[in-house]
Amino acid sequence: MTMQMPSRKQTKSVTQKHLFSNAARAFARIGSFSLLLYFFTSSFSLLHAEHTRRWLQTAYEEFLKGTAHGVAVRSDGRLELAPKFTLLADADASYLWSLRLDPKGALYAAGGSPAKVFRFDNGGKPTTVFESTDLVAQSIAFDAKGTLYAATSPDGKVYRVSASGEKSVFFDPKTKYIWDIAFGADGILYVATGDKGQVFAVTPEGKGDLFYASDEAHIRVLAFDANKNLLAGTEPNGRVLRIARPDAKAPRKDKDSSGSVADGFVLYETSKREVTSLAVAPDGSIYVAAIGEKQRTTSTPSTTIISSPQGTTTFTTNVGGVTGTVSGQIQPSTPFVAFPPTLSSSIYRLSPDGVPDELWTSRDDVVYSLGLASDGRVLAGTGNNGALLAIDGHGVFAQLAKAGSAQITGIARNAAGKVFLCTANPGKVFSVGPEYEPEGTYESRSFDAQLFSQWGRLDWWGPPPAAVASTKSVAASGGEPRLEFFVRSGNTEDPGKEWSRWFGPYSKPGSSVEAPSARFFQWKAVIHDGRPGDGINWVSLAYLPRNIAPVIDAIVLQDPGVRAQGNTIISTGQAPSVALKMPPTPNTPGVFIAQTTTPVKFEQPPQGFREKGYQSVVWSAHDDNDDDLHYSVYYRGENEHEWKLLKDKLDQKFYSWDTTTLPDGAYYLKIIATDGPSNPPAVALKTERESERFEVDNTPPVIEGLKAAREQSQSSAAHSDVLLIQFVAKDAASSIERAQYSLDGGEWTLLAPTGNVSDAPSEKYEFSLSNLAPGEHTIAVRAYDRFENIGSAKTITTAPAVKP
Repeated sequence: MTMQMPSRKQTKSVTQKHLFSNAARAFARIGSFSLLLYFFTSSFSLLHAEHTRRWLQTAYEEFLKGTAHGVAVRSDGRLELAPKFTLLADADASYLWSLRLDPKGALYAAGGSPAKVFRFDNGGKPTTVFESTDLVAQSIAFDAKGTLYAATSPDGKVYRVSASGEKSVFFDPKTKYIWDIAFGADGILYVATGDKGQVFAVTPEGKGDLFYASDEAHIRVLAFDANKNLLAGTEPNGRVLRIARPDAKAPRKDKDSSGSVADGFVLYETSKREVTSLAVAPDGSIYVAAIGEKQRTTSTPSTTIISSPQGTTTFTTNVGGVTGTVSGQIQPSTPFVAFPPTLSSSIYRLSPDGVPDELWTSRDDVVYSLGLASDGRVLAGTGNNGALLAIDGHGVFAQLAKAGSAQITGIARNAAGKVFLCTANPGKVFSVGPEYEPEGTYESRSFDAQLFSQWGRLDWWGPPPAAVASTKSVAASGGEPRLEFFVRSGNTEDPGKEWSRWFGPYSKPGSSVEAPSARFFQWKAVIHDGRPGDGINWVSLAYLPRNIAPVIDAIVLQDPGVRAQGNTIISTGQAPSVALKMPPTPNTPGVFIAQTTTPVKFEQPPQGFREKGYQSVVWSAHDDNDDDLHYSVYYRGENEHEWKLLKDKLDQKFYSWDTTTLPDGAYYLKIIATDGPSNPPAVALKTERESERFEVDNTPPVIEGLKAAREQSQSSAAHSDVLLIQFVAKDAASSIERAQYSLDGGEWTLLAPTGNVSDAPSEKYEFSLSNLAPGEHTIAVRAYDRFENIGSAKTITTAPAVKP
């Protein structure tokens, strides 16, 4: 389960609804009243400790960021003791591909390059028992007598190695790759090959025949089901095949043109490209590991073949374009990539009656090998981080250990339940279990509180320890606590010698820690005298960041006559909305509080609309403590010295007011922000910032000297009267923006001043009207200043009748 980790601290603005629902989910996941009680008691403490934060770790993804030694990290968010993980040998090979036990229990591993097979004694010392000039020993197997067989690749062969170490070619399939070999119960050696997807059957005398020819390019792995039938995993369609000789009583099919003597049946076609491993459980269940995405074609390509003396050219047309190949000489096949850089992978379970189920999937880890632990869990060796996973029947998995190599390529188990692993890049051999580590440690990741902080109590919860099986184990523990915590702190991201020493141990949940105040923190858990089931479900640290004063990043004054409001539905007939000028987003640090349940606070931006006489201001602010902020708005006139309060206790970052209550003139604003809502008065901090100069002007322009005079036009043969209108528009506080006239209540017509540019407090206007109808006419004029104040005037004139 992945928990959301927003930047708002956990101890603020937590409603009981969020708190109870989160606690209930946690209870359902871990089945513990302890975590419920922890959250309930914390909720009441929030009323008295608004500024305290908590760093909570309980998710698999969070625990994976730490460092585990002898501790397994489970996918359901739990740390528990892991099986003992021991390095047996560092083989003289870059990579090991195959790991097997001979009938006597001796361990062998095959790899390269060049091709080698190693035998390991009880102390883990390797001895080379086979070596060739081939690139790699891909697979090994033992017959009933314990004779070693080794298959090399590419262009390799199957070798038989005698007890004295002499090797001889046992079978040559004459194929590009030999991927796997396995002995059946009847003593037949089956050889899986590529790139023609064939399986060969080789008798103990070394006579080999084609056993089965598939439609696939590669038969990658072999295994046997509970009925001793041969199983095969393929590439590129990711299929699991059951291959068997036809029943003598069954009707015979037409002979296969390939010459194969066995029948194949697809048990399951995975959604992946390549089957990398198969494992069969005692109950008959088949576990399948598959990797890679299939390349689906959306259309059938068309092919054109042109023959010439130089060879044959094939042109293939598809949705990706035209590709061409030239034959006439052997073309090299596409190389098979052993360790692709990025692949997805899945593990499937086929029940004994054949029902498939996807047990596990990942886009990060690639499964190269499968095995079975003595407790029934499936073991998965992965790359390219070299992690060993254990997966139960419900899909819950645990990362048991990391090998330190890039890939875990082989898994084998002996009769005593001990599991062995081989790795690649570099080639090593490890043992796992069956006993558990006597002690395990886990170090958390370095936690960044973002600010210099004081550390409080460290709390944790784990399931009750299992009942002690004997008085011997009680005596072994000596009554000492079996779970202890240590803590340290520092001011660099990476823990090192510049950090504080480890403080502890702390064996009781809720202990106050002694680590000095700093920005970074780390905890370490140690499980002593552990038994299976011991573990930790969650760890929580309370801390108090140093209070930092809020910051007002910007103040933006809106145009005059714009009113800002919150999220309001504009009703019919209301003035149209206006796009507000917003301040830039503050460059706040990415405060990251792990595992908090408080949702991110979303602030709805204000809406603006036109309203005469209003002035609006919008600002942006942030607080590094993520505190709730309150704002106050003050003003003062130009040449004044004292600030007057406009509005206080604002929790929004905008304010609008009616400026008609103020005299015309120039003013300044001051915004004060305080983090008082989230801090006691003694430690609350505030900051302030002043705006730019702005003007208030609610007085309309004055129209002076409006007059209309009649003139006689000489522009044509016939004389006509022209009416010349003149006036002056003046404003005491700002410039004249524009002027208009209207004749007899008609549409308003824009006028230009005599100087064409409207930029002065006083502007002169002249315009003429001609061809007026005889009779009385009303001429109205109006002028706007920069604040949209309107001044108007009118004059009445009479046009004479035209003489005949």
